[in-house]
Amino acid sequence: MKGNGNMAEIVNAAITGQRPWWALYSRHQHEKQVAERLQAKGYETFLPVYESVRRWKDRRKVITLPLFPGYVFVRGMHDRRLGILSTPGVHMILSRGDAAAVIPEEEIQAVRRSLDAKYAVEPHPYLNCGDRVRVTRGALQGIEGILIRKKNIFRLVLSVEMLAQSVSMEIEATDVELVSPAASVSGTAQYERARPEWGVYPARPEPAFRAG
Repeated sequence: MKGNGNMAEIVNAAITGQRPWWALYSRHQHEKQVAERLQAKGYETFLPVYESVRRWKDRRKVITLPLFPGYVFVRGMHDRRLGILSTPGVHMILSRGDAAAVIPEEEIQAVRRSLDAKYAVEPHPYLNCGDRVRVTRGALQGIEGILIRKKNIFRLVLSVEMLAQSVSMEIEATDVELVSPAASVSGTAQYERARPEWGVYPARPEPAFRAG
């Protein structure tokens, strides 16, 4: 979001009757506990997770991890900030100016739909460039993201701009259409030069926001 995007989201939420989404910055590896504690207090939360396989010499184990490490989403809590901030494990509410930073509804819904559709979703380094595409069919029809390629596999990258974090999923190249061309080089080429450590988590960014 840029400019007055935060206010625009709040106004739009008021018009449509939807409560806006906000993001909380939590203690490392305490996302699940924070979400459960907030739910027990009556808050609506969203903690997207994915399954990851950990392999050892003698065994393998499937574990569940947060898609956005260190973050929990909560809806419509602007009048109950103290209850949020007093919850064990919560560091801060991400803010822009004097107001809590609003996460666009379409970004939340894009992540929800990708999880509901049982795609192989995983964390991905945040991208600003590349070919922006729109899914033309299937469970994710209408969702927009950035198309990248790893060897012979295409992946669609969905981003939550306010967190500067992204997730990606495998997708058929025939299921997307171009929204806008790349500004210079393709996202794939630039990514392969800048991020040779494909698949490694980006470092958790220091929030550029103040506590609300």
